[in-house]
Amino acid sequence: YVFKWQNDYYMIPEAHTETSVRLYRATQFPDKWQYEGDLLKGDHFISPTLTRYKGMWWMFVARSGNETLRLFYARDFKGPWTEHPLSPIVKKNLDTARPAGRPFVIDGILYRLGQDCYPTYGNQVHAFRITDISPTTYAETMIDTPLVKASSKGWNAEAMHHIDAHQIGKNKWIAAVDALGRQ
Repeated sequence: YVFKWQNDYYMIPEAHTETSVRLYRATQFPDKWQYEGDLLKGDHFISPTLTRYKGMWWMFVARSGNETLRLFYARDFKGPWTEHPLSPIVKKNLDTARPAGRPFVIDGILYRLGQDCYPTYGNQVHAFRITDISPTTYAETMIDTPLVKASSKGWNAEAMHHIDAHQIGKNKWIAAVDALGRQ
């Protein structure tokens, strides 16, 4: 997960086998990185995804098994991070828990992306409109139609599990997607 903040690039690698969320800063983007510190410690954190919204930093992260989504918040993305009092915000749900890319804002509304890992990993990606988010409240609504879905053939035959969307103009977006296909 790479993001830019105040003219610096930062990276949080996927490290589901580790027991921390590690932060790196680019000393020479894109190929030289320096370890800055751990944002979270003490659990296996899957697909940590940060976003800044309404003056706060928010981190969505799944637990091992892809069925639980935890939410943390901080004033500064380097921490300290506090687990939200309603966390986990998704419990025992393979259809919606695992993060599937960078959250984004449309018309002032924050959306998060979630992998549908049932019946298989990365079956499709859903968007969730976040209708309320604060250090004490959280509510979201799933958009009915998946954004992307595995096609059963070709480059995305088996999984569509990540979207990184960027607005590049008024009503104009571009997205990179990650898939698992067949040869």
